[in-house]
Amino acid sequence: MAMKNEEQERSLFGISLTDRPRWKQFLICSSGFFFGYLVNGICEEYVYNRLQFSYGWYFTFVQSFVYVFLIYLQGFTPKQMVNPWKTYVKLSAVLMGSHGLTKGSLAFLNYPAQIMFKSTKVLPVMVMGAFIPGLRRKYPAHEYASALLLVAGLIIFTLADAKTSPNFSIIGVLMISGALIMDAFLGNLQEAIFTLSPETTQMEMLFCSSVVGLPFLIPPMVLTGELFKAWSSCSQHPYVYVVLVFEAMATFIGQVSVLSLIALFGAATTAMVTTARKAVTLLLSYLIFTKPLTEQHGTGLLLIAMGITLKLLPDKNPYKRSSSSFAKKAKIEKPSANDEEKRVFQLEIEAVEDEEKRPLV
Repeated sequence: MAMKNEEQERSLFGISLTDRPRWKQFLICSSGFFFGYLVNGICEEYVYNRLQFSYGWYFTFVQSFVYVFLIYLQGFTPKQMVNPWKTYVKLSAVLMGSHGLTKGSLAFLNYPAQIMFKSTKVLPVMVMGAFIPGLRRKYPAHEYASALLLVAGLIIFTLADAKTSPNFSIIGVLMISGALIMDAFLGNLQEAIFTLSPETTQMEMLFCSSVVGLPFLIPPMVLTGELFKAWSSCSQHPYVYVVLVFEAMATFIGQVSVLSLIALFGAATTAMVTTARKAVTLLLSYLIFTKPLTEQHGTGLLLIAMGITLKLLPDKNPYKRSSSSFAKKAKIEKPSANDEEKRVFQLEIEAVEDEEKRPLV
């Protein structure tokens, strides 16, 4: 009975995840994520580099409305929320800031350099996970080694890209670095919300983040004059809105999939998955838009592949980690029932803790 309480009902666009093996859960969520963001990458490369439109705040604003519309089509309403609105204020501020800085950085960095910078977020995600209340994550040594290999590969790639691409500047580096820190905090905060309130759905997380985040986008758009410039440019080229809506629909699939990964596997594992996706997107960008690929680029990508392979190594003691996780959840999820139910619940917690203290054979 205790183990049943540990598993929360999760589904992805009508596909039940709860009753499936872990590897199937991972495959389904990762496939949705890869599809959504591969399409997103192609659309961004076209809009920013081919059309020379660099209105990151405005594009994020438009796509947030598309998210809200698609979530309503999925049948979600605010009445289904399990967390208060204030929970999502901090989350939305970080999310919108990250989106805006990421999209804005494309005006200063070419797309492959931008996605490789973003891939380094696995390190700050792992570091921040040790300090976020409700998580206190501790990772094995091979996962830190994996992350370091990724970072080394990204640095080598970035140096090579700076030599071959004219669209690379310190302003872009600062913008993407800010987005990187925000992303690291964001992933751990989302995992903490799923952990402390297991009934939270992916649709609630995305809906509330988008709705609360919309007002955060208005001041930077007005202060920088981007709102009026973007409106004028897009009015002259209305087909851009078609690309934006298509991109938002694909990204919506990716966003819901990544929230599923965070809820089921945690922020650090999700960060590794996003790194793999960005490497694939990078290669597609070179193939589709015929950019020069040097030996230094190849070395960087090889180190990234080594880091991902190291991450796939199984944990030596998975049972101990999972039972500890459940013990923490059990302590957090206090029942609002009568005294007898509370007594039984406390006995279940003590049983889990006693089991955790036993030596593993």
